[in-house]
Amino acid sequence: MTQATESRMFIEAAQAPNVVRGQLESNAVSMRRIGAVLREMSPRAVVTSARGSSDHAATFAKYLIESHTKLLTTSAAPSMSSLYDAQPELRGVVFLAISQSGKSPDLLASADNAKRNGACVIALCNSPDSPLAQMAHHTIALHAGSETSVAATKSYIASLSAIVHLVACWTSDQTLINSLMRAPEQLEQAWELDWSAALPVLQRANNLFVVGRGYGLGVAQEAALKFKETCGLHAEAFSAAEVKHGPMALVGRGFPVLMLSQNDESRSGIEKLAADFITRGADVLIAGPRVTDSISLPTIAAHAVIEPLLMIQSFYRMIASLAPARGFDPDRPPHLNKVTETL
Repeated sequence: MTQATESRMFIEAAQAPNVVRGQLESNAVSMRRIGAVLREMSPRAVVTSARGSSDHAATFAKYLIESHTKLLTTSAAPSMSSLYDAQPELRGVVFLAISQSGKSPDLLASADNAKRNGACVIALCNSPDSPLAQMAHHTIALHAGSETSVAATKSYIASLSAIVHLVACWTSDQTLINSLMRAPEQLEQAWELDWSAALPVLQRANNLFVVGRGYGLGVAQEAALKFKETCGLHAEAFSAAEVKHGPMALVGRGFPVLMLSQNDESRSGIEKLAADFITRGADVLIAGPRVTDSISLPTIAAHAVIEPLLMIQSFYRMIASLAPARGFDPDRPPHLNKVTETL
């Protein structure tokens, strides 16, 4: 069995700070250019398209774009192009395609369809020579380097940092740009944080919820996916605003809940929800606030948009230890491939 620090997942996740550092330097000129294009274009809406971890990055993009540009941002279902040949009117729309490989057939069909129907296609891709990158009007390279672990880590964080960089340049938000420039050093600090207090609860778990809100929802989705694919642990991600609408009925004594909370307007609701979970007897693991009778996971204070990147980096280190503790090899998830060719 691969030990935590020997796994490709662990090694590649540890590279995220340098990946983001190099990405920011390499993309500085192109991001300013694309930002100027978007300001000139003044789009009427943004549509995202992605699968897997990249789709969780798209969730992050939705909250960031809507909050900073006030534009409606929604997710396209790739099957509407690859299966149903829908032809939506997309003139004046930015179509943001996010992919590590740039090879998934349904994502390619979706981007091609958007382009033919008038959208401005922007690809965030780790493979600059991929079909998706070649198809797009503008390509933003993730610069994550080779990622051989099936479970994406550094490419996911690279997607988040590229999204922040894009929106900051688009809106000329110097505060956000300055905060992003500090992210590589903060990611190094986040990697060193000790989340081992979560291991005893998660090692014996069969099911759990991962809860976030706003900018943090996308990383909650990503964490839930990593529990499934690397640890054989059934995990579902919910917004703190939605979990009471039915799923709360499952929460009882000993039920584990991982909560991720950046320090913004969503935090008070997360704290109240954590207290509700604890009243029901749940085992609450919480990153961000301190809540009585919960297990507190340390975090790095940063801009509210950057904190989710730091929390998922700390999470990756923890789960690289959890997988072998549960008898799984994080580099060899059953039934999974690096590129999923959905039609």
